Amino acid sequence: MKADPYIDYAGNLHVHSVYSDGAATVAEIARVAHGAGLDFVIFNDHDYMAKRLPVEEEGFHDDLLVLVGLEIGERFHHYLACNLRQWEPDATLKPQEVIDRVRKQGGFGFLAHPFEKGMPFLERSVAYTWNDLSVKGYTGICIWNFSSRWKERVKTPFHGFLYLLFKTGLLKGPSAKTLCFWDQACQERRVAAVGGSDAHGSFLKWGAIRFTPLTYNYLLNSINVHVLLKKRPPRDLATAKAVVYEAMREGRLYIAHEHLAPARGFRFHYHLDQGGRIEMGQEESLEPGTLVIRTPGQGGKIRLLKDGQVVGEWKGREALYRVSRAGVYRVEVYRRVFLFGWRPWIFSNPIYLRSSG
Repeated sequence: MKADPYIDYAGNLHVHSVYSDGAATVAEIARVAHGAGLDFVIFNDHDYMAKRLPVEEEGFHDDLLVLVGLEIGERFHHYLACNLRQWEPDATLKPQEVIDRVRKQGGFGFLAHPFEKGMPFLERSVAYTWNDLSVKGYTGICIWNFSSRWKERVKTPFHGFLYLLFKTGLLKGPSAKTLCFWDQACQERRVAAVGGSDAHGSFLKWGAIRFTPLTYNYLLNSINVHVLLKKRPPRDLATAKAVVYEAMREGRLYIAHEHLAPARGFRFHYHLDQGGRIEMGQEESLEPGTLVIRTPGQGGKIRLLKDGQVVGEWKGREALYRVSRAGVYRVEVYRRVFLFGWRPWIFSNPIYLRSSG
């Protein structure tokens, strides 16, 4: 097999700044992201709070690429929009109208935390769900949101202490409901998946106690996305922005919980018997070939799913699977953590091997 043609370009999505309800400026957060070893960060401040699209913040901060999008929506139907030229908040827009308006100006977006449950303790389980699941034309779904998955388990002060102390080892993966919805959507068309931190850096207050449970320092190295690029982008905003957004639109990326272990080097592709390869996010008619899965470091428990159902499981750093049936194939990798067992680590985007009939 030929050498891998891609490099990992790692970023953190769904970050909030002082433009909405975040606790730090873009420059301050960019310094934290750079210190975490990220290549890029995308800000998705709330449109109804930001009032405008602060595109002047885009650019390189040292070697870190800063991109600016929005989280559109107020009470429900939050949409992580990217590649916008402008945006005027309009609370009267229906979810489909938001998606259509973003697409009309060349942007794209992801359904944010569509099935979140909210925090029972202090926040009375208020959740910002996506209720109209009949919408069309969205690029993808944010399947794994660190803050949402963390908050929904905090039911009492005891739970808060427990999940703060062990927030890495006890974090749940994407919910079964989210994965089921995504798998079903992928049967009809390509639907890219991303993950995000939903970082705010905000404090919680309980009586006389005031503290920040999820800091930027922690969250900006939590649920990251690794887009696969042919080469590292130049320090030119327009070019770098275009190649990162192209990979995101295509689903040429994987999602990883970076606090468990560094994920750079994970690969999943389809090697054709007659030569060539099909990457994550690509859709082709099924031809004879083998799915190739490689994990970094010490590896983990590898699960291969076809149309949402597990068809193979291995332990280690590499797995090969000879494909005999058309389907939508994706990978989950679990990392063994002392005291906590197998924890969700890496989720790939699918490879779509469709029936030629």
